[in-house]
Amino acid sequence: MLKRGRQAPRLNRACMLCGIVQGMNQFRNEGCPNCESVLHLQDNDDVIRECTSPTFEGLVALRGSEKSWVARWLRVDNFVPGVYAVRIVGKLPDDIKSDLLAQGIEYRPRDGSVQD
Repeated sequence: MLKRGRQAPRLNRACMLCGIVQGMNQFRNEGCPNCESVLHLQDNDDVIRECTSPTFEGLVALRGSEKSWVARWLRVDNFVPGVYAVRIVGKLPDDIKSDLLAQGIEYRPRDGSVQD
């Protein structure tokens, strides 16, 4: 039981590349289901802390995103079904952004700073 005035610790984190929301343990045990091949989060707490954020706004649950306008709007229409953050506070570190660019992957921050 939590005492009054104390908040429960935030255990969920959002991937700053794709936006999927999972628990820290899930990122540690399984990595990111969309970005693991490029971010390598599994079993790497330092990378998890750099590439995910505990601060995000809005949640959207997607079960089949191929026809969803929300999935297209969030740019997650090619990702696995799951829960995605609408806006994520934070940006990937410069070295990770450089690695993504070298792999031909365009990084668009999910913090609302990039307008279409």
